[in-house]
Amino acid sequence: MNGLLPMQSLFTSLCCIHRALLLFFFCPTVFEEPEDPSNRSFFSEIISSISDVKFSHSGRYIMTRDYLTVKVWDLNMENRPIETYQVHDYLRSKLCSLYENDCIFDKFECVWNGSDSVIMTGSYNNFFRMFDRNTKRDVTLEASRENSKPRAILKPRKVCVGGKRRKDEISVDSLDFSKKILHTAWHPSENIIAVAATNNLYIFQDKVN
Repeated sequence: MNGLLPMQSLFTSLCCIHRALLLFFFCPTVFEEPEDPSNRSFFSEIISSISDVKFSHSGRYIMTRDYLTVKVWDLNMENRPIETYQVHDYLRSKLCSLYENDCIFDKFECVWNGSDSVIMTGSYNNFFRMFDRNTKRDVTLEASRENSKPRAILKPRKVCVGGKRRKDEISVDSLDFSKKILHTAWHPSENIIAVAATNNLYIFQDKVN
């Protein structure tokens, strides 16, 4: 009988470990923002699907990207995001055509800067967006061969929804949806960013921070 005790003890320990692992893997925390029923449409589930998720460098926050927004979540508060950034809200009126040409299924990535103070993500027309979490300012920039020349300064771009547009603005109807920035990267310690536009890779010295 005594010879069976060590094996029984080992079996009990393994059962406890197995039970602990089951609790760890099968009791997830669900981060979800309740949807306003009045805003629900045929496209709601599609545009709310998460295409990318990133932990902040500090480990305190999670950033998610869906079709129209970037959201920042506090790990201690799963019932709603603490920050929501509109990436290209002007496309809401274009969801039907974006569904027909399959663009609505594009998967955009998002990225933090080294200090978690600025968020970057891509859009259409080779545009990419930056959001400063401290100042709440945002900017739209364009990746193009003209802007990739040595010492070239990226100029902010604006998308005009309707009516008269200024010289530096582009109409939402003129956006090229075949040109899209799905992949972005930010150097972990330097103020350098990389964006992939179709078959081109652009590297810029960022001036937002």
